[in-house]
Amino acid sequence: MSTRISDKYKQWESECEARFQKLKANEEELNRIFIDIYGLQDELTPEVEDRDVTVRRADLTREIKSLISYAVGCLFGRYSLDADGLCYAGGEWDTGKYKTIIPVKDNVLPICDDDYLESDLTGKIVDFVKTVYGEDTLEENLKFIADALGTKGATPREVIRNYLLTGFYADHCKIYQKRPIYWLFSSGKKHGFKALVYMHRWEKTTVATVRTDYVHELQERYRTQLSMLGEQLEQAAPSERVKLKKRQEKLTAQLDEINAYEEKVHHLADRMIDIDLDDGVKVNYAKFAEILEKIK
Repeated sequence: MSTRISDKYKQWESECEARFQKLKANEEELNRIFIDIYGLQDELTPEVEDRDVTVRRADLTREIKSLISYAVGCLFGRYSLDADGLCYAGGEWDTGKYKTIIPVKDNVLPICDDDYLESDLTGKIVDFVKTVYGEDTLEENLKFIADALGTKGATPREVIRNYLLTGFYADHCKIYQKRPIYWLFSSGKKHGFKALVYMHRWEKTTVATVRTDYVHELQERYRTQLSMLGEQLEQAAPSERVKLKKRQEKLTAQLDEINAYEEKVHHLADRMIDIDLDDGVKVNYAKFAEILEKIK
């Protein structure tokens, strides 16, 4: 059975509004009672401003970003569609909790600016939406998500990809008050390489896994793409050459960036550094600061 996210959001919006209005009415009634008790009718009014009500109304962009964050949590095994609440935050791993969405085995979710890797997070999010809400409404749901995000892109998938590349981690760090539980490997502003890992599943081999299985693979994909572009440029019509040349320049910059990044990752991978969750995020994150996204 397929479901529209827009319908689910309307239902949630209605529930939030009812809860908001109920609490506001209760707070105003309490104000009336205390005003009457202390005879403050000439000094105070019972009305409560909307901004002072202690529960939030629904917000489409915020809720869609939360949905994406939850999907990432399911892909890492922090949450599961088959179990309530927090499923994994360290300790013993229970495979029985995961049936509908199977978490990534190696704890790595690469974020590419194109369909270079099968395990790319954009594709994983699309698959999550299809699994949870159905294939028949997939395109409609992706458009609803993209419209809510409002980031640039010619298609819903491009909008989602751009949010994952440029917006998701900043939002995650803000929610967790600069103590992120998902860590972002990042080569720099050219987006040559980006990948998320879940700190509670960190192993001393994690950096080595990122290097050998993802950085090296993406380097090879860039080289292949550049080789193909070189051949296409030789045969392209003048009207196509500008577009191809622009893409060639972009890929060359990304390859240069990821090549420099690989050296930094190699250095840390050889050290096999583990983390202690009891030390907290700040201490552990600092151990890998030169290869992780800077927290702002």
